[in-house]
Amino acid sequence: MRYLTDRKRAEGLGSAKSGTEHHWHMQVSAVGLAVLVPFFIFSFGSILGATHDEVVAYYSRPFPAIVAGLTLVVGMMHFKNGAQMMIEDYAHGFARKALIVSVICLCYATMASGLFALIRLAL
Repeated sequence: MRYLTDRKRAEGLGSAKSGTEHHWHMQVSAVGLAVLVPFFIFSFGSILGATHDEVVAYYSRPFPAIVAGLTLVVGMMHFKNGAQMMIEDYAHGFARKALIVSVICLCYATMASGLFALIRLAL
């Protein structure tokens, strides 16, 4: 810390210039998941084991569809940020770049397919 100027110390920015922001996004998404996951468990658990027609009717209502969509998006973004942080800590060179790109693609593909399935159920 002795090489940082007083201004840098006050701003909270290290050498990468984004560590504080990344940590803040992880904290916000963790709090969001702490609220969303119980709602999702209770809403999904009530329809678990139902017929296809009942599931379609259930997810045609706005509250369960919005809770499921938000849980999926926030969960995948939290996973992406956490996996990226882990990869940055433990992988080096080209492997680091390839793993980060593959994790980001996997997360966005999972979000897209999950939201597509949810939209098909809701409409």
